[in-house]
Amino acid sequence: MFSILRTVVTKRPLHHNHAAASRISSSSLFRSLSSSSSSSRESMPYDVVIIGGGPAGLASAIRLKQLSSSHNIDLSVCLLEKGNEIGAHVLSGNVFDPIAMDELMQYEEDNDGDWKAGLLNSQDSIATAVTDDKFLILTENGQFTIPNALLPSQLHNDGNYIISLSKLTRYLGMLAEEKGVEIYAGFAADQVLYTKDGTAVRGVATKDVGISKEGREKDTYEQGVELLARQTLFAEGARGSCSEQIIHKFHLREENGASVQHYGLGIKEVWEIPEDKFQKGYVQHTLGYPLQSSIFDKVYGGSFLYHQEPNLVLCGLVIGLDYENPYINPYQEFQRWKTHPATKSHLEGGTCIQYGARVLNEGGYHSLPKLTFPGGMLLGCSAGFLNAVKIKGSHCAIKSGIVAAEAVYDALTAGEDAGEKTVSTLGEISPEEEYAEVTDYAHRMEKSWVFDELKEVRNCHEAFSKWGVGGGLVYTGLAAHILKGREPWTLPVPVGEEGGLHTDSKATKPANEFKPIEYPPSDGKLTFDLLTNLQRSGTYHEDDQPSHLKIKPDVASVPETISLQLYAAPETRFCPAGVYEYVDEKLVINAQNW
Repeated sequence: MFSILRTVVTKRPLHHNHAAASRISSSSLFRSLSSSSSSSRESMPYDVVIIGGGPAGLASAIRLKQLSSSHNIDLSVCLLEKGNEIGAHVLSGNVFDPIAMDELMQYEEDNDGDWKAGLLNSQDSIATAVTDDKFLILTENGQFTIPNALLPSQLHNDGNYIISLSKLTRYLGMLAEEKGVEIYAGFAADQVLYTKDGTAVRGVATKDVGISKEGREKDTYEQGVELLARQTLFAEGARGSCSEQIIHKFHLREENGASVQHYGLGIKEVWEIPEDKFQKGYVQHTLGYPLQSSIFDKVYGGSFLYHQEPNLVLCGLVIGLDYENPYINPYQEFQRWKTHPATKSHLEGGTCIQYGARVLNEGGYHSLPKLTFPGGMLLGCSAGFLNAVKIKGSHCAIKSGIVAAEAVYDALTAGEDAGEKTVSTLGEISPEEEYAEVTDYAHRMEKSWVFDELKEVRNCHEAFSKWGVGGGLVYTGLAAHILKGREPWTLPVPVGEEGGLHTDSKATKPANEFKPIEYPPSDGKLTFDLLTNLQRSGTYHEDDQPSHLKIKPDVASVPETISLQLYAAPETRFCPAGVYEYVDEKLVINAQNW
């Protein structure tokens, strides 16, 4: 449920790393910096620039360099990551489907492609094979198990691994750098650069740094750099600011007849537990308490709990942001879930060592925009390749990175003397070259298992929204066991009609239709107040820097006149970092928390 405020807040880059800045500043030692024709900023040309150092972006970078090596035509590749290091903005812990990772590693020439051994040797992180897989329905004080034979095949975890996704991205980053990918961590893409006529993307510009919260240039001020590319690949993750701008500018949802994107919020903790409680390879997912108390409840969400070697429990709660009750507090629902016997028994005697949260794409197949535009394309969660039913997206993200790299490489190395036209050879982008739209990427994705997987469960989220958790489970079972995506109907109203244009915020009902929810106080052992957990999140911002969250000027009055008055200020509850609060009925944004 995006509240009214969720539709008016613009997210800006979170972190900047001055050590990384020196890397770009000193990059003239190995790559010529030139003045941009469109501004006073310096520019750096590449064959391919990738925005985002998650699984999709790194997979595309690695695959491009694999192809460069095997085909003897080298493409220069630059990857920009807003976190101060690769993996800094990736939450640890998930059940990982290795299908795409195995495919990526089969192209490795210098090793046997065993990514699990590479992860252990380079990151001291164990990929734990799933050994026990349970799906529970929780009541307030009890539980019952759904037999695996009755579950959709997409919910089975045979052959999957419990991993630290943060450590996996660090491993992929190491591989990419070894292959010659230039990775600049600590830099956020702040601006999409277009051709003079605005018809194509030609790169991005990094954010100016050294600016005070009042907007004044400090002694540490440095102007951003333009990273120019023949193809720019956007792999920012869910609701990335540049990706959303491009989707809007090029009407990519309308071009593909897609519904609006829908979102969920995932909240997670990592615990160290005593050895006698550890169950190697145990996986548990649940529905019911605390989000649903009857089969008619329409709150879309559930929980997960995984045991990863050597003695970690990775646990969390996911809730769809299209819930109706504005008094729901996702963070407090997560804390309440931990007190249930089915959860508490795994955590008692342990220590919480990490906390984090992230937004998830949940629109699936119906919400996929057109994937390409002149000069670039959308990868991973920037496009929306997350399977909400399977509760997995990393495998789809990696596959999209592989497919994107192969399509881009083929396009940029096609034709006579292609090797002499690369930026690696020329040191610049030829002014005669047009910014191509590599539509072959979309064609290849449509033929991949990613689209098959998403299409099979395309109506399941909407079934939960229409009929509640009971009807949603029945429909999901029908779709997965019998229909297999072949049903000729579409549950969401197509785009262009009222339902297809409804954002999550439209589901929010006025506060006077509900009673405030009284959540129990934290005990400091099993449950924690938000500020305590934020200290475990690794979030850091300079005190004297501009806020990365701003209210759009045309809706500046919405927080006080609509959100607070009609919906009892849901933004003070839905944010898992306590960013929003009201002081004397005025909204205050605590940007340093996020």
